[in-house]
Amino acid sequence: MTEHAALTCVGLMSGTSVDGIDVAIVEIVGRPPALEVKVRHFETVPFSEAVRSRIFHLFDLEKANVSELSTMNFLLGHVFADATLTALRNAGIAPHEVAFVASHGQTIYHNPVPELIDGYEVISTLQIGEASVIAEKTGITTISDFRVRDMAAGGQGAPLVPFVDKLLFTAPDKGRIAANIGGIANLTVLPAGGRSEPLGFDTGPGNMILDGLVQKITGGTKHYDQDGKIAQTGQVNEAFLAKWLELPYFAAQPPKSTGRELFGAVCVEQWWSEGQAAGLAPQDLVRTATEFTARTFADAIKRFVLPAYAIEEMFVGGGGSYNPVLMDSIRKHLPNLVIEQQEATGIPGDAKEAVCFAVLGYECFHQRPNNLPSVTGAARPVVMGKVVRSQEGQA
Repeated sequence: MTEHAALTCVGLMSGTSVDGIDVAIVEIVGRPPALEVKVRHFETVPFSEAVRSRIFHLFDLEKANVSELSTMNFLLGHVFADATLTALRNAGIAPHEVAFVASHGQTIYHNPVPELIDGYEVISTLQIGEASVIAEKTGITTISDFRVRDMAAGGQGAPLVPFVDKLLFTAPDKGRIAANIGGIANLTVLPAGGRSEPLGFDTGPGNMILDGLVQKITGGTKHYDQDGKIAQTGQVNEAFLAKWLELPYFAAQPPKSTGRELFGAVCVEQWWSEGQAAGLAPQDLVRTATEFTARTFADAIKRFVLPAYAIEEMFVGGGGSYNPVLMDSIRKHLPNLVIEQQEATGIPGDAKEAVCFAVLGYECFHQRPNNLPSVTGAARPVVMGKVVRSQEGQA
């Protein structure tokens, strides 16, 4: 099999919102910079409530234990494998037609800040969903554990999507931003014509705090603020917001990445308890959290991007791109940018990250570097991903 032949690949992604497994079946041909990507099928296979609850339990560092972590690594391998087989069946594609599955896995812990231990500066990340189980159950070569090689080379292991943004969305005549607002919000700055290296980083919270508050307010009956309906009925409390805008992360220079450790359950609890103490109505707290995401996202662009790059347009994907209250606020704060949804690029917004991991897997499959040191801070380009062959000796 040569790289000149189109490969059918599967990209799997489960993000910080833990809604389910995004499965993108993608046809890829060529090599950078001339890479062609076609989405053949996409669907999100939701987690059962039992599995979702177990995942969230692992996020609680005081309650989770090694036994649970080991069990969930293998359980999620089964769940990811079944999601792959379900999507292939729905697309009418046989497993033997697929060159590989590229699985991001489920992030359980991500710490890009060095910790000094016995003379070693240690950073770490952990994504679970055992690749050997996926390969064995599907019969398809599986590539996983992408982030760790970048971190071993001194990078933050995130964000990884800018590598693909550069390949697929760079415009010859205009500067662009490719952004994703999932649990965490991140962006890639794409200079016109690729004349300089992209800038990419996590701006801060996406939907993570917002989703957590909605679940509290609704007693768990809703996982997110669909169409921004709750936020539409509330008002931004500027005094409450001001304190949160002072978090040191927002002033830190890129490259930088963040996650649940800073904006997860502990942060949601703080918002909830402080909001109640301040007498905020639930809808006002949700509206303020929505503005928190919009303000920090826009401020990051105004602070770190626009002074150094000529940018004309931005494409936004992820669940946040479907929240009209959030998007209207972003447009208000960035009036000089043309802002469109990810769909305008030809790749569905919900599918983008799963598609990106299919592309990262494609480069690993061909043993080519697939990180961007200018974005992650790694010392050099490396090949990210660990390969589990579907059977001994298979290419």
